[in-house]
Formats: sequence, C-alpha cells, structure tokens
Amino acid sequence: MIAVTVFAGKKVAVFGLGGSGLTSASALLAGGADVIGWDDDADAVLKATSAGIPTADLRQVDWSRISALVLAPGVPLTHPTPHWTVALARAAAVEVIGDIELFCRERRARAPNAPFVAITGTNGKSTTTALVAHVLRSAGRDAQIGGNIGTAILSLAPPEEARAHVVECSSYQIDLAPTLDPSVGVLLNVSEDHLDRHGTLAHYAAVKERLVAGVQADGIAIIGVDDEWCAAAADRVERAGKKLARVSVRRPLRAGLYVQAETIMQAADGAARVIAHIGGIGSLRGVHNAQNAACAAGAALALGLSVEAIQQGLRSFPGLAHRMEQVGRKARVLFVNDSKATNADSAAQALACFSDIFWIAGGKAKTGGIASLARFFPRMRKAYLIGEAATDFAAELEGRVPHVIAGTLERAVELAAADAEAADVAEPVVLLSPACASFDQYRNFEVRGDKFRELVRALPGLVPSA
Repeated sequence: MIAVTVFAGKKVAVFGLGGSGLTSASALLAGGADVIGWDDDADAVLKATSAGIPTADLRQVDWSRISALVLAPGVPLTHPTPHWTVALARAAAVEVIGDIELFCRERRARAPNAPFVAITGTNGKSTTTALVAHVLRSAGRDAQIGGNIGTAILSLAPPEEARAHVVECSSYQIDLAPTLDPSVGVLLNVSEDHLDRHGTLAHYAAVKERLVAGVQADGIAIIGVDDEWCAAAADRVERAGKKLARVSVRRPLRAGLYVQAETIMQAADGAARVIAHIGGIGSLRGVHNAQNAACAAGAALALGLSVEAIQQGLRSFPGLAHRMEQVGRKARVLFVNDSKATNADSAAQALACFSDIFWIAGGKAKTGGIASLARFFPRMRKAYLIGEAATDFAAELEGRVPHVIAGTLERAVELAAADAEAADVAEPVVLLSPACASFDQYRNFEVRGDKFRELVRALPGLVPSA
C-alpha cells in the first residue's frame, strides 16, 4: 500500500466505500490523516467500520474543518447532477479529488522522477495498460499496474525511481485528478460514451485530453490521431510545448509511430525505422489492437526499452480476459469472448477481425444502438440477440442479417454453437461482442464474459485455448 502522507494531520472526508474508497481511506489513515468515511449504502459503511475506518454521516460534519473530499470514481461529480457530498464540499470551498490525485501528490512528494505511465481512451485502455506493464516486466523492469483496470492505485507498491506505475484512467478518475502529471501520458481514441456522466461528447473529450495535457515538463504525450477529437488534442498539446508522439494505424506519419503491413514504424527527421512486427500475434489481432500495440511501443520507447525488448514483450503478451479472448475451438468453430465490447465502436473492432460471424449481441443498449455497425452486416451469418436491446437490434437487422431473439446468453450460445458447426464456411466464429452494457442481466461485463466462457467450455468436444 502507498501511505498517503500529504494530508498528514488534516481531516479528509472519503465518500464511496467500495474497493478504491476503502483503499483510499486506509492509505490516508496510514499516512497520518484524520479520516471520515461514508457511503449511501449502509452495508458499505458497516464494512468500513469493521475494517477500522472511522465513519460518520457527512451531512452532519463541520465542513469548515475538512481539507478535501476524496470521491469514489463511480459517484457523479457533475452529471446528471453532482452528488450531495459534492454540493456540500463546494459550498464550503473544499476540493473534491480522487485516488489518482492522491497518488500524484504522493509521487511528487516521494519520488517525482519515478516513471508514471497514465493511459486513457474510449476503447483499448485496459489492453494497452496491461500490454505496457507486460512489456516492461518481460524486460526485467519493476512495473506496478492498477487504476481503472481493477486494482486500486493506492494498493500498489510506493513510487520509486526504479519502479514504474502503469495506470489505466477512466474519464471519471481524470475528472477527480486536477494535477494529473504522468511522465508518459497516452490518449488512444475518443468516441461517444458515458454521456450520462459528462453531458456532451465535447466535455467528455476535454476530460480525456487533460491526461495528456498534464504530462510533466520532461515527459511525453502519446496520442492516437485517427479520430478528430484526438487529432485536435494532439495539435493543442504540441502548441503548448509538450513533447508529443502521434500514432496512426490508418496512414504513415512524417513524425511519430504508425502501423503499416502489420509492422510498427517510427518516423522522424524524414526517415522511418521498424520497431516491431505484430502480424501473427493472436492476442493483438485487429486494427484496434494495432493501435494499442503502437501506443504501448511508444510508451516503452519513452521509458528506454530497446526495440528487441519491445518485440519480445509484444510477442509474449497473453491478452486480457473478455477482450477478444479466444476461449477455445470445437471442430472448425472458434469461440471468442469480447464481453468488454459495451458499445458499438468497441464491437466494431472485433467484428472487423472475422469474416464468418455468428454474433451474440445485446444487453442494456448505449446511445446509437448498432446502426453504425451496418458495414459489418455482410460478415454476419446470423445474430443471436439477448437482453433489453434484443427487440431494437432485431428491428435494425431485419431483412439484412438472419437473426433470432435468444433472450438469454445460455440459449444464444446453444443456438450459435449448433449453427456455426453446421455452417458451410471454412472458419466460423461464435463471437460474443454485445455492443451493450451488461447491467440488465449481469452485474458487469466480467461476469457476463465469465458466464460465456463457462457455457462454451461445457460444450462437448471443445478444445480450450491455452
């Protein structure tokens, strides 16, 4: 754990006592702060109290004595309306921050030159975070990995100059980190998502941009420039005088990193050199993973790794669960778990990788539905629709893609497996890439993906992937 000493002797309120909130409270206590924790869920308060964290209803405390409110990232800061604790804090001129901000302040106090890679983007940030950490570790470096990827940042080992922290940052976490200052900041892409929490796409994009705009003076911003929001962000970051590496998977660049013929290239001063080959790496299949790999390579270069070490790390990357995860094969049929695809843009990345798809989709729909996926309809042999979105998705597919409303994942896997096995195609793929959130039927996309994996592995004759 990282003991947060920067609030030693000060009173700090912590709201949201889930995983990251409990860790934040414990880290602050370990660093000498006077902590008051609270949550809207009485069970969470009881759990925190049992863990030795002082608790009190923050409606009843004297806010003039509080130095900061540490807010869990899942609690609304601005949209649709600020949480009641935020309103109380603002009325008392108390700063509202999150655990990423606590880490940044403690890093500056302890080891300001410690490597700190912060990664964000609408899609691909978890894979890129895991990939950067894997490449560093495969080269013998001490790489701590955490943040939005699932491990609270303050539960990691403390910053040191010989230790890198590789941290996935959601837009919610960036919003709560006003002095976010990584040594390497990575912005992969921006597309419509989380508008219920940010109001507009422009505001959402601006929050994402803060991560790269804040890179420390001697650091570098690595920005994918294949969408208009990020391309504009790169221009602004460059004009602000930050060191910048642009990344593209669509076209060669005169300066920066780009992918051509499954090869990551680095261009500078009118010349280009090969950084790594990614063709044939199953865990990095698809254009979206090419972008992830190129950005990860840029981060590794910035941290001093050789091209040989980068190539070795990319080649040995096992991939992440629920992100284009190859679950196994039954005869010719490949089963792929892409449960992380909770919006159409993310699903598009998986659909682009295969030609004969038996597609399992649906759940709690995001804005825009699947209209943007029409270009992939010719690749679909049949769709199996589940959850709340099934009826709307069926209407979109009507007359264009054979489909059935399966309702449940269990029924969808059963039907898709049988149809794919009977199909007269060379390489049928049963692909769970829902283009939807999971919350209508499952607690999160991980639970949904775990269920898919369980169902697939129970099929007679399945050969699991290694």
